[in-house]
Amino acid sequence: MKLYERPGFPNPARIRIVLAAKQLDQAIEYVNVDLIGAEHKVLPYVSKNPLGVLPALELDDGTVLAESTAITEYLDNLDGNPVLTGRTPREKGVIHMMQRRAESEVLDAVGHYFHYAGGSLGPMLQAFKSPDWAGRKEWGEREGRRAIAGMRYFDEVLRATPYVAGERFSMADITLLAGLWFAGAAGLAVPEELASLKEWQARVSELPAVQQRGGQNFLPEDLKRMGF
Repeated sequence: MKLYERPGFPNPARIRIVLAAKQLDQAIEYVNVDLIGAEHKVLPYVSKNPLGVLPALELDDGTVLAESTAITEYLDNLDGNPVLTGRTPREKGVIHMMQRRAESEVLDAVGHYFHYAGGSLGPMLQAFKSPDWAGRKEWGEREGRRAIAGMRYFDEVLRATPYVAGERFSMADITLLAGLWFAGAAGLAVPEELASLKEWQARVSELPAVQQRGGQNFLPEDLKRMGF
């Protein structure tokens, strides 16, 4: 299998953690795609994933899976022992619900803040984002506030349960963790009073799969190209 990715960015980091948790990282050929150079927005990459986003997993039969949730489902179920996406219908339902909330209310919101109110994306990638328009920065800042509100929501969740979707580490935790990493890189710190969220982040950051493959920071050369 081939994983098209850019190490150190949030969605590729999600899949790196999944691969480590499932002990599949040695079965993967990693293909480094120049995200800041917008290599993922043009041919030949868009022939594999028309949406032009990372990561994408190419199977041995040529099938290409995109979207981190779909890739996670596939990898987690390869051995018939899903530990990240749920075993029972109830577990699956709760995990997918909380994963989507983490994606929408933290990870995606941080992304919007970063793209529209944060630092430069560099000339190659900026061409594929919305150009300057009235209210662009204000909208991005509003998304930043939404991300902070999402953090507050998950702090409440984590006061009552050890992990985002219940008693076990799951895909939902991976998504939220990637969102918090991205927030840190974008300059959106977790508010100090969110003690449960901060304790959870410290705890899951020590898990072997996260330590092995998480990649908490953007690549230094990418940060320089983005104007940081």
